[in-house]
Amino acid sequence: MPLFEIETNAHIIITWAEDEQAAKQVVDEAYPSDELIRMTKRPRDSWVISKGALGLSTPTVDPCGVARDCLSKSSGDKVHAIRLYRQETGSDLETARKVIESNMVMGW
Repeated sequence: MPLFEIETNAHIIITWAEDEQAAKQVVDEAYPSDELIRMTKRPRDSWVISKGALGLSTPTVDPCGVARDCLSKSSGDKVHAIRLYRQETGSDLETARKVIESNMVMGW
């Protein structure tokens, strides 16, 4: 039985079904108010989700290297460097502030 990936305006559904009509029926029964956006018949019978895409992996990133790069891009402007650091790493404001200020003291 084929595996279908179905995207609606509110959900992404992975289901087995005999054909596209049966897959659409699964969505209609489970989420009748959802609007179907996309339906894809998967080429294999398994589904894989990247942990990195979900933010669950622990990449080896040198926070000081990223901070120095952000300070360089911002020409030493601390507030702008903090914004850049948050964008690069997804860190919260307090963590970004500590890392940037620590690297400013070290003379980035």
